[in-house]
Amino acid sequence: MRICIVAEGSYPYITGGVSSWIHTLITQMPEHEFVIFAIGAQEKQRGKFKYTLPSNVVEVKETFLDAYLQENGSPGIRFRLSEEQQNAFRSLLGGKSNVHWDKIFQLLRSDKFRTAADFLMSKDYFDILTDLTETNYSHVPFTEMFWTVRSMILPLLMIIRTEIPQADLYHSVSTGYAGVIAAHAKYLYNKPFLLTEHGIYSREREEEIIKAEWVKGYYKDLWIEYFYRLSECAYDYADQVITLFNRNKEIEIELGCPPEKIDIIPNGVSVDDYREISEAPAKSEDAKLQIGAIVRVVPIKDIKTMIQSFALVKHEVPEAELYIMGPTGEDEEYYQECTQLVETLQVRDVIFTGEVKIKEYLARMDMILLSSVSEGMPLAVLEAMACAKPCITTDVGSCRELLYGNDDGIGPAGMTVPVMHYDQMAAAIVSLAKNRRQREDMGRNALQRARQWYTREKFIESYRSLYASYQEVN
Repeated sequence: MRICIVAEGSYPYITGGVSSWIHTLITQMPEHEFVIFAIGAQEKQRGKFKYTLPSNVVEVKETFLDAYLQENGSPGIRFRLSEEQQNAFRSLLGGKSNVHWDKIFQLLRSDKFRTAADFLMSKDYFDILTDLTETNYSHVPFTEMFWTVRSMILPLLMIIRTEIPQADLYHSVSTGYAGVIAAHAKYLYNKPFLLTEHGIYSREREEEIIKAEWVKGYYKDLWIEYFYRLSECAYDYADQVITLFNRNKEIEIELGCPPEKIDIIPNGVSVDDYREISEAPAKSEDAKLQIGAIVRVVPIKDIKTMIQSFALVKHEVPEAELYIMGPTGEDEEYYQECTQLVETLQVRDVIFTGEVKIKEYLARMDMILLSSVSEGMPLAVLEAMACAKPCITTDVGSCRELLYGNDDGIGPAGMTVPVMHYDQMAAAIVSLAKNRRQREDMGRNALQRARQWYTREKFIESYRSLYASYQEVN
């Protein structure tokens, strides 16, 4: 069976998280061929893979969202769109009706125009945008509106025009642009479309846009609604939607995904791979307290809250050390802001390790931190649990479920605190730092819960059975 994995902003350019999940899925299923449709942010990433691709990856199709910067169109042409096509674009740009994606796919795949930019320079598009501006944004200069909307939808229109490799099944690992590509593949080839949603993509984009300085206040709603429409496309076209835990399922239903489409398959970790760490002798009583974070240094992981909390911890536990273990090059500006914060707070013993062999560090850690503002089911927490390490996390995604369980009779494996509350995170760290027995008890609970509910074997077998059900259809 040939399976096309559609990934945005992750595999094979970025390590950890969803990328690690994809790599595990592929390597554990050598009986299938995989095609990777990779949507990257910038053309400069082309070919720069962070993973050695398994032998059952037979093709990688790369496309980049910044390609729109090179896209030029011929102005002033009228393509004589049908009323249905005009309405489809109106709804995509802010109309109140559902988007008829089949009309958009049909138009953009036609030979009516040479490039996507041709359409965005056409009289047809000008008329649609003029109507939208007069109806909803009469206070906004039209020129400003024109360039804002162009930059918003041109990347989408371009990737829709990208050739999609043929496969027996299309498996998108998020909604957003990846979800639209998989939906388009289903439209083109009439093949099944499976969606796995780790975090809630549209909610994550909403959080980013609310905080973003580059989006003016009166355009924030336009951008937010646009990303929700992309998610609606994926939910509508998907044959089946897999999420990782029940709260995500509830949110997907709130966002319009039919509940009968949704199933839950948790992430998994190979507990045996960490046995050497989980069974290692306890550290000596006088050893330094070492705190770790397995994390990419990017805004959604909120490293600044982690640093601020550690600054408070140092007043109570001066010998403590914080190891931030993960790549720093994905967002250089944010990384510089984090190192500047360390200097401003004059906090010692914050170590940015960059990309390292995590297992070599995990053995030394006394606890693991996660300060994200959004998550799905973080593999970093699962890895810590397999190592019998307690975790302190923000109350995002499935973290509460991982650490406290669902009435499973196993005690707490750590603590959760509210998002961005560095004082509460610091208090939780200090509490565990001063109570070795509690740390050890929580570590044992973590290992027991990982063994019982979150093994890699269960995760892979669930997807193997799922793929087999579609293989029978093909």
